[in-house]
Amino acid sequence: MRELKIGKKTFRWGERTYIMGILNVTPDSFSDGGRYLSPDVAVGRALQMQAEGADIIDIGGESSRPGAEPVSAEEEKKRVIPVIEEVCDKLDIPISIDTYKSKVAEKAIELGASIVNDISALRFDPDMAKVVAEHDVPIVLMHMKGTPRDMQLNPSYDDVMHEIVSFLNERKEFAISSGIDEHKIILDPGIGFGKRTGEGIEDNCEILKRLKELKTLNQPTLIGASRKRFIGSVCGDGKQLPVTERLEGSLAAIAVAVMNGADIVRVHDVKESKRFLRLFDMVVR
Repeated sequence: MRELKIGKKTFRWGERTYIMGILNVTPDSFSDGGRYLSPDVAVGRALQMQAEGADIIDIGGESSRPGAEPVSAEEEKKRVIPVIEEVCDKLDIPISIDTYKSKVAEKAIELGASIVNDISALRFDPDMAKVVAEHDVPIVLMHMKGTPRDMQLNPSYDDVMHEIVSFLNERKEFAISSGIDEHKIILDPGIGFGKRTGEGIEDNCEILKRLKELKTLNQPTLIGASRKRFIGSVCGDGKQLPVTERLEGSLAAIAVAVMNGADIVRVHDVKESKRFLRLFDMVVR
């Protein structure tokens, strides 16, 4: 069984499914934009997620929803740094910084963040790999077509899973060549990021179904399907379910992902996901 120490916590891959709780300190995230802009409210939510069973808190200051406009590194730091400063000494679990900007990541790490979650897989900022390598922290590398602003503008694939595996293998090799420890690389196929949904094409379901193909790269796998649009498409019986009605579909996505090798699930609904996984892990692991 492979192990990885993140912050003060040791993760033993294959033993159980780990939960990454989502904390968006943004005004415009697709699910909870604006709810946790106040540092006090954000800190309270982080502590609540820890109590509900989260193993990691993933803090982000820029929305990556389809069509989202980028923000500056300074604005992003204004949003996330006060929260990280306040919550680091209060949490017993590691903090992940959800950013593709090296300056944001470096400041967050200096204040106590112990993992970087980079949706660009080290592509958008030429200094990110250096920062991760120098601080020797784990990195999540995610597949995405384009940028959040344009990723849903007519994405296309000949074979979606083949392309994801090829892309993430190349990014893994780049990370290693940049000095990042191979054992500290986590791979994310990017559910909802430049993937087709609706009109009979469900790339995200195909990814979940074929997730074992990503395990051929011999890295731990993270899945972030929580409340995504494809769940609203599939579960809505011809209508798009609102974000607030996607819990059951989110849990179903977790089930398929874990059966096919997911090690970490990134979720909004920590309490419900934890209860679900207590039973599910007992059966399948």
